[in-house]
Amino acid sequence: MSDEFKLELSRRQTLIAGASLSFAMATPALSASNTKLKGIDPMTENFIKTKDGVNLYYKDWGKGQPIVFHHGWPLSSDDWDAQMLFFVQHGFRVIAHDRRGHGRSSQVSEGHDIAHYAADAAALTEHLNLKDAVHIGHSTGGGEAAAYVARHGKGRVAKLIMVAAIPPLMLKTATNPNGTPIEVFDGFRAALAANRAQFYMDVASGPFYGFNRPGAKVSQGSIQNWWRQGMIGSAKAHYDGIKAFSETDQTEDLKKIDVPTLVMHGDDDQVVPIAASAELSVKLLKKGTLKVYKGYPHGMLTTNADVLNADMLAFIKS
Repeated sequence: MSDEFKLELSRRQTLIAGASLSFAMATPALSASNTKLKGIDPMTENFIKTKDGVNLYYKDWGKGQPIVFHHGWPLSSDDWDAQMLFFVQHGFRVIAHDRRGHGRSSQVSEGHDIAHYAADAAALTEHLNLKDAVHIGHSTGGGEAAAYVARHGKGRVAKLIMVAAIPPLMLKTATNPNGTPIEVFDGFRAALAANRAQFYMDVASGPFYGFNRPGAKVSQGSIQNWWRQGMIGSAKAHYDGIKAFSETDQTEDLKKIDVPTLVMHGDDDQVVPIAASAELSVKLLKKGTLKVYKGYPHGMLTTNADVLNADMLAFIKS
């Protein structure tokens, strides 16, 4: 290395260092102290704290009539990407949160049941002062959304959409003969406890999206995204959540709901069979409408987003 080159390099490094210092001094908004002075904590600005001390992460995009999305087990608000992008581009305000113990929310030990899920959703809607809102829930999120509307949503809710949702009751009982036997859910718990990572890979690559069906167009990206969302959450929350989504009887919740409700379900749903869910739910709802999708799987919000998004938009605007 020549002396001239060394001299030029030294000169440039001095100029860059001086410019960096000047920029930092002239841009106090980038400093941590200035952020605190403005009352903004970048680590908590997308969180709310519930009455029992749980930090709930949420997204809030756009302006207009609010649509609140409730995700399925064991996922996060990221599972609604295709819907949130679609509706924000159609002039709606879109909101989604990570359920307690899921995604980026607190990995608390307790409260993994439908009652707490609904109360957490209420805390979010009250914090954001949402009114005339449309609530859309998928799978376990459908149970959460139904419980929220029935128990906390009076005067705040315009419409409800339940997609491949768990109500009224997934578990097979003497009065619910088309339900799923308890042994299946015991198997879920055993598989989760033994090897959660492999269990989630098996669910995503098999029945959830219907990728185990002959001729199915398999999306590795969807499988990996499902696995990613699941593994971010708490094993304890997911383990307890199996009882919540399988054994909670929401018959009375459905009877209380008095807003227009669209029930959307695929007739090839291998996770939440239509005969024990949507077909019963629509009979309990005061203003329910059932739309069945031939051959669609449980994860149809991803595999058939274009069709479902258009149908949801039409219902909201009707």
